[in-house]
Amino acid sequence: MKLGIGIGWRPEIADEVEALPGIDWVEAVAENLCGDHLPASLARLRERGVTVVPHGVSLGLGGAERPEPGRLTALAERAALLGAPLVTEHIAFVRAGGPRTASPVLEAGHLLPVPRTWAALDVLCENVRIAQDSLPVPLALENIAALISWPDEELTEGQFLAELVERTGVGLLIDVANLHTNHVNRGEDPATALGELPVEAIAYVHVAGGVEKDGVWHDTHAHPVTAPVLDVLAELRSRVSPPGVLLERDDDFPPAGELAGELDAIRATLDAGPSGVPRTRPAGPSPAPAPAPVRGAAGPDAARDRVAVAQASLLSALVAGAPVPEGFDHRRLGVQSRALAAKRADVVAKVAPELPEILGQGYRDAFLGYAKARPMSAGYRRDALDFAEQLLVAGRPEDGAARRRLTYWWQDRAAPRPPRRTTRLARAARSVLAGR
Repeated sequence: MKLGIGIGWRPEIADEVEALPGIDWVEAVAENLCGDHLPASLARLRERGVTVVPHGVSLGLGGAERPEPGRLTALAERAALLGAPLVTEHIAFVRAGGPRTASPVLEAGHLLPVPRTWAALDVLCENVRIAQDSLPVPLALENIAALISWPDEELTEGQFLAELVERTGVGLLIDVANLHTNHVNRGEDPATALGELPVEAIAYVHVAGGVEKDGVWHDTHAHPVTAPVLDVLAELRSRVSPPGVLLERDDDFPPAGELAGELDAIRATLDAGPSGVPRTRPAGPSPAPAPAPVRGAAGPDAARDRVAVAQASLLSALVAGAPVPEGFDHRRLGVQSRALAAKRADVVAKVAPELPEILGQGYRDAFLGYAKARPMSAGYRRDALDFAEQLLVAGRPEDGAARRRLTYWWQDRAAPRPPRRTTRLARAARSVLAGR
């Protein structure tokens, strides 16, 4: 399907997206949409004939466990609501632990890389097939950016993606910014990756900005698209004319004119490249065929168990202060750990904006201190409640008025059912009085 040029729809820039010229389609984060109705902006775009693709972030198809039926149902509902031609997700794991490892389930709050091993590939392929059977439209999967590398990997990224497509028929969502990120952070050549993967399986392409700090590239989606990322897009364009290309921006949203300028740069890059037949993959040794599965101890469940232990060990080191697993770069894990905590603080501030308002400049330090001792085990809204509860148990904040406001906030949201209107009004009045 030909999608054209698109942009990631976000509530913060909904008006700008509607007004931008030349937008053929948009992509919306599936988990941010209700299952029974659309935001007014998306409804208007749909009425204009603009295609909307739901983009999932929480399935964790690269994790050791099979995808949760409830999450698959929710993604299918969004696809049906939007009349979408496809849905997309990520080749990543987002949680680990549980019965397979006899450890608590931990949430990363972010997309983490899957080890490029045959065992992890076996698990991923089965999870993808389960998802495909549960969705009403085709599925495409995105390569992710990574700050860290797994030791003892058996496949390159291109080989891993090619094998995944061969086994499952899944589409690919190629993020050229992520290929650049992996070039800076892991020394992987984007041209080599593009040469190894089946470009004919590409459903569409992501382009996004980032920033380099101390030799590490951070895929922020909050900075302008850089020339090296456009260079990777040009390399991809030299191999195939992608059905769609989309600009992603998730934070620090610029004025509409800057978004339009970035879209123009993407169009110029695509227009400059040839539209010929896709190049063949480079000659050379092909990856060894996957070993045939063996029933019993070496069967699929054994592969899931191995992946579960490896991913739980890594995530425990990143969010729970556990020892760094053998073979990992300690410095890079430290960078990733701090990045995960910072993202938690940022997202909690968005889903519970009252917290930074109540705590003021002390919010961030207080949350980062909390995050060191309390790994996330549920969603961000639960995380916000747990953070507030820990502060209150510790008698914080020290300012009495702020502590009372935090108490009322926590009570409103932690009660087994939403408070009645009269209760909310009374608490709001007390909050105003407490602030005097």
